[in-house]
Amino acid sequence: MLNIIVIGFDRSLASAITGVVDLFALAGVTWNQIQGDAVERHFHVRIASPDGQPIRCINGLQLGAHLSYDDIDHVDAIIVPTIGGHIDEVLRDNDALLSLLQRADRAGWTIAGNCTGNFLLAEAGILRGRSATTHWGFKERFEQQYPDVDLKADQLITRDDHIYCAGGGLAWFDLGLHMIERHVGFDAAIQTAKAFVIDYRRDSQLSYSLMRLAKPHKDDLIKQVQAWLESHYADVFTVEALADRFSVSKRTLIRRFNAALDMPPNTYVQSIRIEAAQKLLEETERTVDVVMNDVGYEDASSFRRLFRKKTGLTPTEYRRRFSRRF
Repeated sequence: MLNIIVIGFDRSLASAITGVVDLFALAGVTWNQIQGDAVERHFHVRIASPDGQPIRCINGLQLGAHLSYDDIDHVDAIIVPTIGGHIDEVLRDNDALLSLLQRADRAGWTIAGNCTGNFLLAEAGILRGRSATTHWGFKERFEQQYPDVDLKADQLITRDDHIYCAGGGLAWFDLGLHMIERHVGFDAAIQTAKAFVIDYRRDSQLSYSLMRLAKPHKDDLIKQVQAWLESHYADVFTVEALADRFSVSKRTLIRRFNAALDMPPNTYVQSIRIEAAQKLLEETERTVDVVMNDVGYEDASSFRRLFRKKTGLTPTEYRRRFSRRF
């Protein structure tokens, strides 16, 4: 039986602790009970807090702990949950946890962080030069704060040696299933997923993220172009024609787009078209081909390829996951 420690600290997200405890504790249990087979527990799961005393989660719920950080000896894996409170305050108030993570890294224990909990791994210095992910909404902050980490915020799960990171929100489901597969096997992972009625092997956060097209800037020309594109993104036009409309050269338009929005005009137009397609797939019953035409595309294969690149899903998969139930 593998020993798992879930780290508890004040202002953590309660569900990222209790949920992952349930997931590991019931692997080999719930599915077996449903099938009428003998229970086969795979994990011994405990919660650790700084001093072994209860912690207060961000929702006000108090959770008891089985042991303190100092009581942790050899374990197979430690899991750091989501920070629910102010990130800087949690980083400031958890020196003991940072030391624990450094000790676990030196010992080569499996370390797994979820969502903003990965800020704690980075603050401890154990992600330096390694691949990681975090919640898509904190991508820019993470990159600025930890430039020596190879952040892959589009990915839902990353693994670099013995360190795992999961993306935003309920990605602890994915993280737990991934670890169950690695430590026990695929059958145990898929059975646990079925027992909990959750999707298995999601691999991207792209479909959940915002494209951040409204990045603030002070270029009045680009603001005018953006305003025009809001109503005309589905029109057929070239970059040259767009530049002519606003009485600048193509080269100038591209340069100022890159300076203001970190992308050229073509990429911006593609992005707002895909964002419009997402909204139509979410809120209407129009066919994928009609949606494609409505946002300015005529070639189905190009549209589907671009949509998948931007969202991580095909248009059909996206609608199935996010559409309004009519």
